[in-house]
Amino acid sequence: MQTTEFAKIWSRMAKDYKVHMEQQLAPSLTEAQLTVLEVLNEYGRMKPSQLIPYLATTPAAVTMLLDRMERNRLVTRFRDVKDRRIVWIVISDQGREEVERGIRIRDDFLGSALNRISQHNQNLLVYLLGKITTKAKTSVSASENEGVKEPIERAE
Repeated sequence: MQTTEFAKIWSRMAKDYKVHMEQQLAPSLTEAQLTVLEVLNEYGRMKPSQLIPYLATTPAAVTMLLDRMERNRLVTRFRDVKDRRIVWIVISDQGREEVERGIRIRDDFLGSALNRISQHNQNLLVYLLGKITTKAKTSVSASENEGVKEPIERAE
């Protein structure tokens, strides 16, 4: 079994990735903020609690993250028209620009790593990593995000 060598390589690659992303995203964006923006860009409006599985953190940490993102005009919070207790988060125009920038930064880094191997081996690597990944992709259920296109009011 190749666990020791795999662990070393995985750790080195993760460290290189993290350092690159932190340096390139700064000062306007963090990796956690990029994750939130990507999820919102894909699913539209979401409740803060729906972001927790994507961030593997606490509700309080998500609230603090969203506070910073709202101050930086990356997201906007709205109260639901029908139930004022519900707060929705949506990506702003500036957030869309930042998510595009973040994805470009990530794609450039990963592309430079993947370009060292053939297209066939890239496909094989993605396939094999998918096989060993234990957690299925998190998704927002249709019932949780039902009515995304309904009008919503701005939170006070």
